[in-house]
Amino acid sequence: MSKIIASAAIRGAHKYVKEADEKLNKLIEEKGEKQEVGFPNTAYYLPLILALTGIKVETLADAKKALEWAKKLLPPVPSEKVWLPYLGNTLDAGIAALIATEIIEALKYLTGDEPKGIWLGFTDDATLRMQGIKLVDGRMPGFAACVGALPTNEQAVELARSLQEKNILVFMASSSGGKSMAEQLAEEGIEMNWDTFLVPYGKDTSAAVHALNFAVRAALTFGGIKPGDMDAARKILLYNKERVHAFVLALGADPEVNGSGQLLTDEKYAAAAGAINFGFPTLSDVNIPQILPTGICTYEHVVSNIPLNKIVSKAIEVRGLEIKVTEIPIPVPYGAGFEGERVRKEQMQVEFGGKRSVAFELLRGRPMDEVEDGKIEIVGPDVDTVEQGAAMPLGILVDVAGRNFSEDFETVIERRIHEFLSCANGIFHMGQRAIAWIRISKEAYQKGFRLKHFGEILIAKIHDEYSGIVDKVQVTLITDEEKMKKPLEEAKKIYHQRDERLAGMTDEDVDTFYSCILCQSYAPDHVCIVTPERLGLCGAYTWLDCKASYQLNPHGPNEPVKKGKCLDPVKGEWEGVNEYLKVKSHGNLERFKAYSIMEDPMTSCGCFECIVAVLPEANGVMIVNREFTGMTPIGMTFSTMAGQVGGGVQTPGFLGIGKVYITSRKFISADGGIKRVVWMPSELKEEIRERLEKRLEEMGDPEFIDKIATEKDATTSEELLEFLKKKNHPALSMPPLM
Repeated sequence: MSKIIASAAIRGAHKYVKEADEKLNKLIEEKGEKQEVGFPNTAYYLPLILALTGIKVETLADAKKALEWAKKLLPPVPSEKVWLPYLGNTLDAGIAALIATEIIEALKYLTGDEPKGIWLGFTDDATLRMQGIKLVDGRMPGFAACVGALPTNEQAVELARSLQEKNILVFMASSSGGKSMAEQLAEEGIEMNWDTFLVPYGKDTSAAVHALNFAVRAALTFGGIKPGDMDAARKILLYNKERVHAFVLALGADPEVNGSGQLLTDEKYAAAAGAINFGFPTLSDVNIPQILPTGICTYEHVVSNIPLNKIVSKAIEVRGLEIKVTEIPIPVPYGAGFEGERVRKEQMQVEFGGKRSVAFELLRGRPMDEVEDGKIEIVGPDVDTVEQGAAMPLGILVDVAGRNFSEDFETVIERRIHEFLSCANGIFHMGQRAIAWIRISKEAYQKGFRLKHFGEILIAKIHDEYSGIVDKVQVTLITDEEKMKKPLEEAKKIYHQRDERLAGMTDEDVDTFYSCILCQSYAPDHVCIVTPERLGLCGAYTWLDCKASYQLNPHGPNEPVKKGKCLDPVKGEWEGVNEYLKVKSHGNLERFKAYSIMEDPMTSCGCFECIVAVLPEANGVMIVNREFTGMTPIGMTFSTMAGQVGGGVQTPGFLGIGKVYITSRKFISADGGIKRVVWMPSELKEEIRERLEKRLEEMGDPEFIDKIATEKDATTSEELLEFLKKKNHPALSMPPLM
């Protein structure tokens, strides 16, 4: 191993440990050892320290204890004349540096120096889980931790776009020549947030530790690994090497020397050494010593002096990523990294739908001879005929044909229109059916984006993802308001017919359920059983989605599960489902009851939209959605509860669910159903109000909705009980849950 890298990494670790020690001692002197310290909205304390040492850092005294652990790992700084043929000392120094930097970053939240402005800082548990679905379903093949800056702003944008197009999540920290990559992107007006896959952690190099504690919590959340176990640290490091496909881009070029490069700082070497412990290789545009033999990392450990226009492809090669990119003939970049992009009013060239015009989208199956594959027809004026900032009507009609296509697949593919269009850089899409809202940005328009490109995207993506059932695709785009009226009325009739058909399906109508083991790449023992009346806990996969997925790929994550002999019709237990569960959970689970939260409930991976939790004192359950960050009557936040539920284990009394399941007739029906719900956040209540009112009307109790408390009524169990008694909530007189 290079003596330069070893010396620099060890020196950097010593600097970080010293800095953390000095800051800790100063704060202990000012505030005392019992002063609480930690990151916001996480159940994992200081996650990296918890995972590697088992220490739960809650106070400054705990942080001091963790730092002492790091000091013991610190090797002496080797002489420049000493050549080290092994990684051991450097890896130890890397771990010591990570512990020290996590403490340094946590102390910022105590001293009021937490990240502000463009910087996002620590990623809370709710965001981690929300992004987790992108990791497990393949939309996000991995992440890049970009440390430093590029020679020019233009090159920074090019690097960001290149990573976004490949759906690689981008974490940014540190600086080079006094500027960070995130600042360069901000100067160019590039939107940075979790939705755009561009996440600026902080300008200090120590902020890079947030990328590593993100990876650690992925192992704890989705891998079912328990921190503090004797072998936990090894399991977590191996989990990340094998399942979290990340790499570091150490960007050290100085703009003032026009990209010829400057040596990376000791601190950056220390951060890179920490990442190598997780199997994450480092690649650099700077001419630094390389570590090419394999070992800790899958392939090379450090690869340097890579031209910026080749660094992404080289990183993909070195990390062994599998990248799937569909070539689409449009004039703007395309990828999942652009899906969450906003196009604000001042950035907009033209919009469709929303409050200013009408827009709808409909996908229909047609006979083979009625569809001309690849045809795009525009009925009405194009976007270049109106003034900048104008609103136009738009009808998107997608006709598909296929020998294996059935009517059941129409809604499955139609729902993907949102995702397909949103992934184009500069295109904003929200809603579906007759409440669609679409914007084209000025930048996209100036690059040549026109109406026909909506058709190009839909034709390419539908062929790419549904080739097993779709042979032909044609798209009609209507902007003539008069000519759109008749198709819109027809679309509304079709929407209604579909709703009636789907709403009428019950679990008893079918002899086959479907599984979803997509999340087993992160939660190895988790098995989702999807039924007509219970969608996947991520909220993204219905019974019809899984059916379509299986037909498309019989060897994929969705498989038919024959119900077999019914063992308990009330609790929802079937012999065939149990047999399947035992095999697919690798023998860790033996029974599953679909309609109970108390007895053999379904497992959770960590990607759930909501958590249902039993409140014993209220004899009912509360439901909390991941967007809610406040305290709940159970005395835990969403993040804390999620730490108990995820990882593919059955947790009686807790249940991860998709939002639509709340209004299902089968919602914990074995335990009393919807009448057991005593509390939910007001935001969630409003979001599901229309469906909930319809369900309660069906039950003959429309007034029940006002008996469900929110955080505006109660945040403690005492306040909740008082509210429930006042409202005469039925849960208080129902049979005991426990």
